[in-house]
Amino acid sequence: MKTLLLNPPSFPNFDGGASSRWPASREIASFWYPVWLAYPAGMIKDSRLLDAPPHGVTPEETIEIAKTYDFVALYTSTPGFKNDVRLAEMMKAAKPSLKLAFVGPPVTSQPDQALKATRAIDFIVRKEIDYPLTEFTEGKELSEIAGVSYWKDDKVAHNPDRPPLHDLDSLPFASDVYKRDLDITKYNVPFLLNPYISFYSSRGCPALCTFCLWPQTISGHAWRTRSNENVAAEVKRAWELFPNLEEIFFDDDTFAWAKNRTIALCEKLKPLKTTWSCTSRVHTDFETLKAMKEAGCRLLIVGFESGDPQILKNIKKGATVEQGREFMKNCKKLGIVVHGDFIIGLPGETPETIKRTVQFAEELDCETIQVSIAHSYPGTEFDDFLKKNNFFTNVGDMTDDMGHQLPTIQYPGLSREEIVQAVEHFYDRYYFRPRIIFRIVRRAAFNSHDRRRLYKEAKEFLQLRARRKEFVATQASR
Repeated sequence: MKTLLLNPPSFPNFDGGASSRWPASREIASFWYPVWLAYPAGMIKDSRLLDAPPHGVTPEETIEIAKTYDFVALYTSTPGFKNDVRLAEMMKAAKPSLKLAFVGPPVTSQPDQALKATRAIDFIVRKEIDYPLTEFTEGKELSEIAGVSYWKDDKVAHNPDRPPLHDLDSLPFASDVYKRDLDITKYNVPFLLNPYISFYSSRGCPALCTFCLWPQTISGHAWRTRSNENVAAEVKRAWELFPNLEEIFFDDDTFAWAKNRTIALCEKLKPLKTTWSCTSRVHTDFETLKAMKEAGCRLLIVGFESGDPQILKNIKKGATVEQGREFMKNCKKLGIVVHGDFIIGLPGETPETIKRTVQFAEELDCETIQVSIAHSYPGTEFDDFLKKNNFFTNVGDMTDDMGHQLPTIQYPGLSREEIVQAVEHFYDRYYFRPRIIFRIVRRAAFNSHDRRRLYKEAKEFLQLRARRKEFVATQASR
């Protein structure tokens, strides 16, 4: 069965806002790899992975491409679901015999609503998608495939859940699929080296953060790892496939969860003398960080989230402000760059807690930061909390027409416009400090590639800053 694994294009002019593939949070245009789709793309014979957004593939071009396939598996998101339904209907209209599946967080948490949104969807896959999609292409009946939901006799049928996949070494290398189907120069994340590629060394996250989408919908809380030998083999393979590669990003929910495993993996990576970055929690200790640095680790993405101790408890972060300080001190001592993530609008947020978080971020002094507006997604504990306490606004769009975040919540004493103002103030306070400006100018002065990149990012940031001011002014005039 000729199969298209599809990360769909954006429809900025369609009702429902921009079709952002992953949870909208980036302030500057970023393209992350569709890693989840890469694994079934490598397992299914006669398949192609089409990542439309970074490659500039339009909806019309996507429909024409889909006409040449028997089956399309589309990875959808909560912000982009309405537009993805429109695209599905257009693909089915162009080729009625086309089989179409939706996969991703919203169809996992709300399978009935997803299937009832349109009859263009033949079935959905809940949670991990590797083997369900492969089994369908091999001719297995839907009724026999664990983890799928589908129409049966005009009713939605749900097969039993598929257990989490533990033998991750049985999966193909995502890097081989990237070589076959993608142009890695199209992918850009401001704080990563370019070009980069990403794949997983593990799946799942034992942490219980109430807002985090992936462990609560797709990957689960059971932490499962590839063998160290298997990971090292793909790292070596990636540099053979892409001589122009600058770094690998391990896109795990949490890369350095277990100390012994992390140090053992670093022993395998160290002889390869490559550059890589990954995610980390603040509980990673000095010995582990040292092993990571010696094995080629350049940068860590770290979710500090808030500088208020009570908010960290409210979201079940399992980490403290003091741990964050110690972690950052160790990273600076070792020369590991940190990109810090912070969120405005978590349970318990007030103007006072926001001030504490801004001060905490300035104290940590990460190389770069991202400040996101708190968004809840169906299937998460945070979403249940907001519904229970009626903290949602009547405004439903999570993003504007350019894919930038808009708040959909407000708390007593903290309005939508105040949340947007807080994000703008946070960025201004952080990046317009003399030491940060000097840091940026120094990077640009010694690297022409960084200079061009920083100019583009600065332009986008200032444009977004102007849009935020416009949003706040519009809200205030109502």
